Amino acid sequence: MSAPPWAGRGFRAGAYRVFGSALAYLLHTRPTEWPIMAAHTALGYLLAVGLSRAAHGERLSAALLGLAVWVVGLNGGTLAINSAFDRDEGDVAYLRNPPPAPAHLFRFGLTLMLLGQLTALTLPLEFALAYGLCFALSILYSVPPFRLKAVAGVDWLINMWGFGTLTPFAGWAATGVPLDPARGLVLLAFCPLFAALYPLTQLYQMEADGRRGDRTLALRLGLRRSLLVSLLCAALGFALFLLAGVRAGWRLHGAGDLARWSGLTLAAAAWAAVLLPWLALQAGLSAGQHQRRMYFALGAWAITDLVVVLAWGT
Repeated sequence: MSAPPWAGRGFRAGAYRVFGSALAYLLHTRPTEWPIMAAHTALGYLLAVGLSRAAHGERLSAALLGLAVWVVGLNGGTLAINSAFDRDEGDVAYLRNPPPAPAHLFRFGLTLMLLGQLTALTLPLEFALAYGLCFALSILYSVPPFRLKAVAGVDWLINMWGFGTLTPFAGWAATGVPLDPARGLVLLAFCPLFAALYPLTQLYQMEADGRRGDRTLALRLGLRRSLLVSLLCAALGFALFLLAGVRAGWRLHGAGDLARWSGLTLAAAAWAAVLLPWLALQAGLSAGQHQRRMYFALGAWAITDLVVVLAWGT
């Protein structure tokens, strides 16, 4: 029997020859997103123990277990459940040419999440509680009759807290290290920063979301206002990073602190370089061009993660 169109070419085609139709289950967990999720989770670990101690493997086993549980169990299971009810036909974030949702995709995703929750109970209580909270939010987000992803604004709130702040908090909590105020502000800053990123992930899907009847935040706001909200939220996130730097005792002199302030300026400039031209050109961009700019925004997010680790993890 010939391979279905979604099997594609290259690595995916080779994987299909090995796993057959079962590959569709794995693809709907969107493994191409795992490195991004893993990096943002690991940020919390690096802030908790510091780069020098992390290099010596301090509390590494607990951090790696927490990372695997969070990325594969919680995030992978959430995305599989999301696909089970969305039944997308076109490209979605981190998955091009998606296969049709398999018959048991919801049960598969739920099983991943339940196994993750059981494993989370072997880690510090704060990690298990954060996992349980995001588990509940994930079900409310994707599963009818709740399906809060279709409620403009509520979907935004769930994601800004779930991915923005609770994901790096989970990386921190897995270590068992107490959270100090300055780094607590750093984790909080990622909430408005993800609030800036989230509408950008919807702009290229507005037509498909409208056909499905999902009144997403981007559809409610429209292109221009979505980008203005993103710009405002990014500014709020960097204001909290600034406050965290002050709370950590950074000065305006000394090579170390000047490097930290310069890093934050560089990260803020990366966001401005993505959002300001996007806002200026938004009316004439195709869905594919909006999608490419979303990936540029992910690059600005990665720069911010790196700057934060170097600034507060040393």
